Amino acid sequence: MRLANKVALVTGASRGIGKAIALAYACEGADVAVNYLHSMKEAEEVAASARKMGRRSIAVKADVGNKSDIDHMVAAVMKEFGRIDILVNNAGVGMVAPSAMLEESAWRRGIDVLLTGVFLCSQAVGREMIKQKSGKIVNISSVVGLGGMPERAAYGSAKAGVINLTKVLGCEWANHHINVNAICPGFVRTDLVTELMSRGLYNEKELLKLVPLGRLGEPEDVASVAVFLASEESSYITGQAISVDGGWLAYSYLESWLETAKERA
Repeated sequence: MRLANKVALVTGASRGIGKAIALAYACEGADVAVNYLHSMKEAEEVAASARKMGRRSIAVKADVGNKSDIDHMVAAVMKEFGRIDILVNNAGVGMVAPSAMLEESAWRRGIDVLLTGVFLCSQAVGREMIKQKSGKIVNISSVVGLGGMPERAAYGSAKAGVINLTKVLGCEWANHHINVNAICPGFVRTDLVTELMSRGLYNEKELLKLVPLGRLGEPEDVASVAVFLASEESSYITGQAISVDGGWLAYSYLESWLETAKERA
């Protein structure tokens, strides 16, 4: 098992990508702290699943947009496990709004959770990793942080910030043997994306035209990369942003070309 005897803290791990990562880590031998904000029931179910694999696991409530909550969360995990070897900054909020109508409060909440929260969690856990002289930090950014998407002013700006923060911390903490990398998922079939599709904000058929691999991502697609970045297999990788998007960014939205290619296939 690639993560045997490691302790991981995964934020926003009660469902979706965070849940998939937490369970993938447990499957690979790690003890897991499952962070949540709203649903203790779902978080406890994830922790219970990890325990069924023979791992130690707890659910920890914290709003990553609140420094006090973060400090209490990290203290609770340290008290329970004695160390944190892996941090996954996954917690987030979905934000879709016309920029001209975006409320300042919504902008600030987006930046607080999606960017400031990543920094504060990394800072709090990073202090412990510096003492240990080892650690792995995996930030969940987005392809929206690599390219402009309409009506994602707060979300895209925050995710772009996460990518740069990843580079800064990857360089700054390298001498402490701490690897910091980011994953940039494309459209992944989570509850949030499914909800947005049901509301008509996304059309699955149209989305698939933009994905060369021809399907939406699954949470497990992201989790497998998160396992790699948390393992010793990635020991010479730091400060990188890895897209997990089915080729969406590489395709550059050339819809007519892809349609022609499909017709010829």
